[in-house]
Amino acid sequence: MASAPVERQLLPRTATVDPDGHLRVGDIDLLDLAAEFGTPLFVYDEFHLRQACRAAVEAWGDGVAYAAKAFLCRAMARLAHEEGMHLDVASGGELHVALSAGVPAEKLILHGNNKSEEELRTALACGVGRIVVDSFDEIARLGHLLDAPTGRSDRPRVLVRVTPGVEAHTHEFVRTGGEDTKFGFSVASGAASQAVAALELLPGVELVGVHAHIGSQVFDVSSFEQAAEVLGRFFAPLGLPELVVGGGLGVPYVNGESAPTQAEWAAATRAACARTGVDPSVRISAEPGRSVVATAGLTLYTVGTIKKLPGIRTYVSVDGGMSDNPRPVLYGSGYEAFLPRAVAAPRPDAVRLVGKHCESGDLIVPNAFLPEGLRVGDVVATPVTGAYGYAMASNYNKVPRPAVVFVADGSARVVVRRESLEDMLRLDS
Repeated sequence: MASAPVERQLLPRTATVDPDGHLRVGDIDLLDLAAEFGTPLFVYDEFHLRQACRAAVEAWGDGVAYAAKAFLCRAMARLAHEEGMHLDVASGGELHVALSAGVPAEKLILHGNNKSEEELRTALACGVGRIVVDSFDEIARLGHLLDAPTGRSDRPRVLVRVTPGVEAHTHEFVRTGGEDTKFGFSVASGAASQAVAALELLPGVELVGVHAHIGSQVFDVSSFEQAAEVLGRFFAPLGLPELVVGGGLGVPYVNGESAPTQAEWAAATRAACARTGVDPSVRISAEPGRSVVATAGLTLYTVGTIKKLPGIRTYVSVDGGMSDNPRPVLYGSGYEAFLPRAVAAPRPDAVRLVGKHCESGDLIVPNAFLPEGLRVGDVVATPVTGAYGYAMASNYNKVPRPAVVFVADGSARVVVRRESLEDMLRLDS
């Protein structure tokens, strides 16, 4: 039922309810975190993050990479590296953050459908472990850059990004494996084979494998199997040592949803590859992001106004909104909401949880359910915001971005401080 308490699977792994009915994460009362650090506030369960990284490594083995676009700061980069994951970075900025966190360059995989010369030059100079080549223009760009000394003795290792022609059952904006996409080289059209041939003839690089990604928030293992079978048939005759199937594993966001585990995803993928003749010695790996961080994080807000429109609905406005979580606006994404002071209480009151921005579409949870007795000043939480919340945050309406805290064993540490108003003037001339 929509009015039932939030399901346990939507909460971080260390979440517990104390005798007063308050939710604790990392053995800290969420209300105490809101009081100490202010709201909006992103709270991450460090134990959950580490366990999720370990599950990915156990499922996929060496080479599995955390997709940094889901959530990246130096603390997260260090944590993923400490737990044995490589890092998939998709821009010069993400590359810079990972390197500044102390992640060895050889543990990084550089992505991007339009890498600039500067991004490629930096990757070549620092010794990035893998570059995922996405276009014929990029092949030419690499060839041009490699005509000049790079400062490294080995040849850079590259993967060719291919599109398997598989339409994942997910939102159209996060489908990436079909024919109509800005990413990669089509297998069906022959472009992928042409790209492989071009890279094999490029003397300055070492082609080590094939990469694909079919989309994000995928719940159906059969989509991954279908993609793996297409990839396997293309990949097996090439005799290359690495096959990367990307990321995209879905996570539950609302009551009643369920998703496969890392182990189930990996097992189905490996079985499909084996059926198509992929050699058992090939390193088959993946790039999970959302499934590592999403449920580890939640967002705390403070209620500022409660506006009841008789016969229509009740609007509950909080001190954040589309600037810290644009997913509901972009994708129509669903979330739950609850009161950390009464997490196990029934939620009979239907409200529209909205932000403070000057947009009617500034929706956080359009059809939220909360306990009776909601009042101005209450702290409201939205769970499963660890992925693509802070990562996609903006300063719309010049609202400062929230702080991020990691909690563990009764301690909280700020890993990204809250922006100040002065911060937003630093780039102004």
